[in-house]
Amino acid sequence: MIAAIVLAAGASRRFGSQKLLAELRGKPVVRWSVENLLEAQPDEVIVVVGCDGEGVRAALDGLAVRVVVNESWAEGIGSSLRAGIAAAGVDADAAMIALGDQPGVEARVIASLLNAHAEGDKAIVVPSYRGERGHPVIFAASVFPELLALRGDRGARDVIACDRGRVTVVDFDAPLPLDVDTEEGLRSLGA
Repeated sequence: MIAAIVLAAGASRRFGSQKLLAELRGKPVVRWSVENLLEAQPDEVIVVVGCDGEGVRAALDGLAVRVVVNESWAEGIGSSLRAGIAAAGVDADAAMIALGDQPGVEARVIASLLNAHAEGDKAIVVPSYRGERGHPVIFAASVFPELLALRGDRGARDVIACDRGRVTVVDFDAPLPLDVDTEEGLRSLGA
């Protein structure tokens, strides 16, 4: 079983309000991100919420997701990774870590990463968009202890970098999907 874990717990300080709830072409940003994941059909989608959790939950109303509350969201992204991996539990063979503020990650990219994981023998699968590493990233269960050890506002970049021999890179001839971190970034996506 592969659980797709959407990190959606942050406070959106640079944006000035909850960016995940900002409207993009008629829907909240986070809904675009989650719908693209669902279209690729992972076994389960878990959304980790924290700041403005009820608003994010409401934005996902009607979607087949499991919402997990990260009470420690203010500690940083490491706490959300831990909450998501813990929620995936021992039944998960792998976890795909996705960002709630990346509505431009297409379902075809997600499906290609899932296929690369299924067909490969490496513990980590990462996308490369015209040479730039991005998200989502798949981690086999053998890497979960390293993810559970993360602290603070650092993501899993160091986990990926510590042993390149266990990483499969999937190349995409597409620009790196933007994070919606500012109003300007949102407008560039057609808001």
